[in-house]
Order: sequence, then C-alpha cells, then structure tokens
Amino acid sequence: MSSNLALKLREGTQKAHTMAENVGFVRCFLRGVVEKNSYRKLVANFYFVYAAMEEELERHKDHPVVSKVYFPELHRKQTLEQDLAYYYGSNWREQVAPSAGGQLYVDRIREIANTQPELLVGHSYTRYLGDLSGGQILKGIAQRAMNLLEGEGTAFYEFDTITDEKAFKAAYRASLDEIDVDEAMAEAMVTEANDAFGINMKLFQELEGNLVKAIGQMLFNSLTNRRRRGSTELATAE
Repeated sequence: MSSNLALKLREGTQKAHTMAENVGFVRCFLRGVVEKNSYRKLVANFYFVYAAMEEELERHKDHPVVSKVYFPELHRKQTLEQDLAYYYGSNWREQVAPSAGGQLYVDRIREIANTQPELLVGHSYTRYLGDLSGGQILKGIAQRAMNLLEGEGTAFYEFDTITDEKAFKAAYRASLDEIDVDEAMAEAMVTEANDAFGINMKLFQELEGNLVKAIGQMLFNSLTNRRRRGSTELATAE
C-alpha cells in the first residue's frame, strides 16, 4: 500500500520551495549574476552539508526507512571536493570552513541522525531531487556567468552514473511511497523538509552581502571607466 509520501512532500514544500527561489542570491543567480567568491563559499558550505548527510545516510543505510532513500549514485561529496580544488587550489581543506548557517545545517543533520533518523528522508528529498531537477540549467548559468570551461568548477551538477534523470526521479519517488509511515511521521518528514529549505535560505542570505558588494564594485568600476573614457575624449577634442 502506497504512503503517498512523495506527493505529501512535494505539495507540503511548495511554499518553502518558492520562497527559497525568491531569495536575492538565488534570483541573481538565475538571472546570470554570479560572483565567483560568493559562489565558492556556497560550494564550501555545501561540502560540509553533503558530507554530513551522506555520512549519516551511510550509517543508517540498513534502517527500514532510511534505506529507501539510500542511493549512493546521488552522493555529491566527491564532486564538491573536485569543485573546491578548482576554486581554492590543492590545499582547499585548509581554507574552507562552514559559515554560521552551514554549521546550523550540519548540526541539524547530526541531531536527527542520532535521535530520529527517519527524518533524514526530508533532507535527502530536499537536496537531491532539487539537484537532479535543475542541475543542468544551473550548470549552464554558472559556466556563462563565471566564464568557466567545460569541466571547470561544475562537477557538483554532474551525475555520471545516472543516465536518465527523469526515470531516476520517478524511481526515487516510488521508493518514497514504499515507506511505511503513519500520518504523524509523514507530517514530521514534511516539516523537516520545510526546515531544510529554511536553513538553506539562511545560507543564501549570508552570501547576499558579498554579492551586493561585488555588484556595487562592478558598477562603480564601470562608471569610473566611463568617466575616464569621457575625460580622455574631451581632452582629445580640445
């Protein structure tokens, strides 16, 4: 008998999903405004988040509920390590640390893994289905905005062992519906997924200050260069 958990998660997180997409950092990203320093800090935070989540999914892979969302082919830790090496260099481990929002995210994953591992389903759903759904679009935006060549700094968006993303997402949702949970647990999973969206929004909001400064600097440089060109043209005309 289906638990309809996939539908409950999709419908129960629609509002949070929309809110997350309307955070300034994300709206700028979707419009092609991406500043490399802000982006690499996001990648660093994602590394700590995914590392924690994947360690806990691995630890609980035989759990009757968690086992239903244990798909190693989705794991992002290794791809994030590749991207961090690109953005920070070979000694990236000495340079990165989670922000306050990133640490909050990690702490929450560790907490539920120790107290109520079933709720890891909410985090897996929120992160991985989003990665699969918009990954190629976001990859293209990042490449264009930061002038990246193919294979540079976008490994996070590549799922090399998944040949049909649409079919995989359907299989993932079917696996969710095989989970035997009562209404109270289903609601708790939806709540946890919404909380994950909320923490993710904090990560984006932390980066907005850096992005605004970078945009302001670019605008200032642009105006300054225009004024310099104007002065040169005026001097030539005289």
